[in-house]
Amino acid sequence: MNTLPTSNVARLKRNLGLWHVIIIGLAYIQPMTLFDTFGMVSRDSGGHVPMSYLFALVAILLTSISYGHMIRAYPSSGSAYTYTQKAINPSMGFMVGWSSWLDYLLSPMVNIILAVLYLEALFPSVNHWVWVIGLTALMTGVNLFGSKVVAYFNSWIVFVQLIVIAVFTYLIYTKLGMGLYADGTLKEDAYQLWSLKPFWDEMTSVGALITGATILCFSFTGFDSISSLAEETKDVKNTLPKAMILTTLIAGIVFIISAYFMQTFLPSDPTIYFKAVDETQAEILLLVGGSAFQAIVLGFAIVTVMASGISAHAGVSRLMYVMGRDGVISNKIFGKIHPKLLTPVNNILIAGAVALTAGFIKLETVVDLISFGALTAFSFVNLSVIFRYAIRDKMVTSAKEIFNYVIVPVLGFIAIFLMWLKVDGTTFSVGLFWAALGFVWLGIKTAGFKKPVPQYKESDV
Repeated sequence: MNTLPTSNVARLKRNLGLWHVIIIGLAYIQPMTLFDTFGMVSRDSGGHVPMSYLFALVAILLTSISYGHMIRAYPSSGSAYTYTQKAINPSMGFMVGWSSWLDYLLSPMVNIILAVLYLEALFPSVNHWVWVIGLTALMTGVNLFGSKVVAYFNSWIVFVQLIVIAVFTYLIYTKLGMGLYADGTLKEDAYQLWSLKPFWDEMTSVGALITGATILCFSFTGFDSISSLAEETKDVKNTLPKAMILTTLIAGIVFIISAYFMQTFLPSDPTIYFKAVDETQAEILLLVGGSAFQAIVLGFAIVTVMASGISAHAGVSRLMYVMGRDGVISNKIFGKIHPKLLTPVNNILIAGAVALTAGFIKLETVVDLISFGALTAFSFVNLSVIFRYAIRDKMVTSAKEIFNYVIVPVLGFIAIFLMWLKVDGTTFSVGLFWAALGFVWLGIKTAGFKKPVPQYKESDV
C-alpha cells in the first residue's frame, strides 16, 4: 500500500460551487447532442426517441441518487473507481476504474469528431487534420488552467445551447401547428400535434426502446463526470449530490420535450430524411430551419462540442490522477499535481494526445465504446451503495434506509442491466478485451495477485 505523505504535496483547489458544477455537467452532456443521436435512436427505437429518453432518464436518475450516496461516503475524484474500491473490493475497484477509463478517455475524442464534422460541412476544402490538431490544442490549453476556468468558459455556452434548442423546438411547433411535416406536405389529419405516438403505439417494442436508451446513455454521461470534481468542490457532500440530480433532470427534461417535437415532425423511418443516420445534426437543422439557420447553429455547435470536450477532458485527467495517486498506474506520470497551476498537467496532455486519434475513428464506434464504459461504472456504483450501506454498515433498520440503500440501487442496477442486454456485440467484445488488458496489468501490479492492490493512504472518509 502506498504511504505517500499528504501534507507537503500540491492538491486540487476547492473553488467550485453548485452552479459551477451543474454548468460543467451540462456542458459535458452537451444538450445539443440530441441532434446528433436522433437518427440512430429513431432507427433503433422504432420511431420512439422520447420514450427511449424517458427510460434512460429513469435509469440515470436512479443511478445519480446512488452516486450521491457514495459521494457522501467517499468525496474523492476517483468516482466509480473509488466507490467500488472502498465499498466492495480493491481489485474490483481497479477493474471498474480501468473500464471507466475507456469511457472517460474517449469522451473528449467524440467532441473533436463532432466539431470536425461541423467544420467540414462549413469548410469542405480544409483538411480535417487542421481542425483535429487545432481543436485538441485549444481543449488541452483551457484545461491546464483549472476547473473554475472550465466552468466560466462553459456557462454562456450552455445558456446559448438551451436557447438554440428552444428556437429549434419552436420552429417545429409552428410547422406542426400548420399541419406541415418533414416531407413538406400538409397532413392535418395524419398526426396530431399532441399525441402519445412518439412514446407508444401498437408497433412499440420494449426491446427496441431499451436499445435506443442504451445509445442515449452516452447523452447522459456528463452527470457522472461531476463526481470527478469532488476534490475541487466546496461543501462537496451537499453540493455534488444535488448537482448530479439537478444536472440529470435538467438534461432529461430538455431531451424529452425536444425529442417529442422532433419525432412528431419526423414520424417515419429516419433513412427517408437523412443520408447518414449517425450524423444527423447538419441535415435536421437544414430541414427545420433552412440553410441560414443551419450555418449559424453549426457554427455555434462547434463551440458547444468544444465546451463538452473541455469538461470531458477535465474528468478523465482527474480519474487518471486518482488512479496514479493510488499507485495502480504510474504515480510518477499520473499522480502529480502541478505546483503552480494546481492541475494534473501530465494527464491533461496525455488525454489531449489520445484525442488526436479522432482523425481516424468513426463517431458511432466511439459512442458505443463510451456506453460500455459508462454502463460498467453505473452498474457498480449501484452495487456499491448496497455493499457499503446495507451489507457493511447494516443501515437497513428503517423503511427510509431500506428505500435509499436497497430499493433505489436495486432498481437502478436492473434498469442498467436491461441496457447491458442491448449492447452491440462488437462493442462488447472490444470492451471485454480492454477489461482483459486491465486484468493482466492488475496481475503485474500485485505480483500475480499475491500482494494487495495499491491504495493511497488517507482517511477513509
